Amino acid sequence: MTDPPPSPTLVKKGEDGVSLEKALLIQLLGSAVAISALVGLAAWARIARPTPPLDTAGLNALLAEEFPDHRPSAVWISADGAGALARDGDDVLVLWRRGDGYVARDTRWSAVAAATPQQGKLKLVLADAAPVFSVTGPLWPPQEFAV
Repeated sequence: MTDPPPSPTLVKKGEDGVSLEKALLIQLLGSAVAISALVGLAAWARIARPTPPLDTAGLNALLAEEFPDHRPSAVWISADGAGALARDGDDVLVLWRRGDGYVARDTRWSAVAAATPQQGKLKLVLADAAPVFSVTGPLWPPQEFAV
């Protein structure tokens, strides 16, 4: 009877004379680098892109996209460009920045006219949110809204 072949161990030399211990270590390090790169890419992909402040052209484009059936007679952009109001008769179209985009809602003019700015901030209470707008000056509503 012959002895069975010896079982492989971590110190056994491979075909090229490299120990299996070293080969496993290289493979482990390579896998760790690849996984780290994938985790970094996934984290980078979720970073919110900075949204530029609203201007008249951007506001008109958002209003046309979000409220295609409305034709506002007056618009107001907050002092910091992070939100806007557009009056269409007794309705007010409300847009404000949230994350890397804008949220659009509509409300009644009476709710907006009744709001009072405090310390340069105007807080509107809507059914599902409470956006805050930067206001310059103590007068509210703006003169262009007093139609």
